[in-house]
Amino acid sequence: MKICVTSQGPELTSQVDPRFGRARFFIIYDDATEAFEAVDNVQNVNAGGGAGIQSATTVAEKGCEWVVSGHMGPKALSVLQEAGIKIAVGASGKVSDAIRDFADGKLEEVESADVAPRW
Repeated sequence: MKICVTSQGPELTSQVDPRFGRARFFIIYDDATEAFEAVDNVQNVNAGGGAGIQSATTVAEKGCEWVVSGHMGPKALSVLQEAGIKIAVGASGKVSDAIRDFADGKLEEVESADVAPRW
C-alpha cells in the first residue's frame, strides 16, 4: 500500500509538514517494500490559490491509497475522496514517526476537513 506523508524535507527523518496543499514535499512510502520516493511540491508552496487541488492531483497520480498529514483543507479533501484516497490527520514529528503511528492505528481516518481553505 502506498502512503503519502506530508514532509518538510525529502527524507524519512524529515519533520512532518502540518499542511497538505502547501507541504514542501510528499514522501510516498510503500509499506510492502519499505521503499520511498520524495516528491517535490515547490510549485504549490507559494501558490496564489489551488494548492490543495493541485497537490491532491499529484498524490492521486502517484497511486497513493492514504494521505497522512497534520491537517487537511476542504478542497484537497474533496479531490482526494473523489480519487478514493483515504485521509488521516494529526501526524507530527518525523515522517518515520508518522508512518509508525499510522501503522499502529494511532491516526484515524477523517471524513471532513479540519482547517479552512487557504490555511
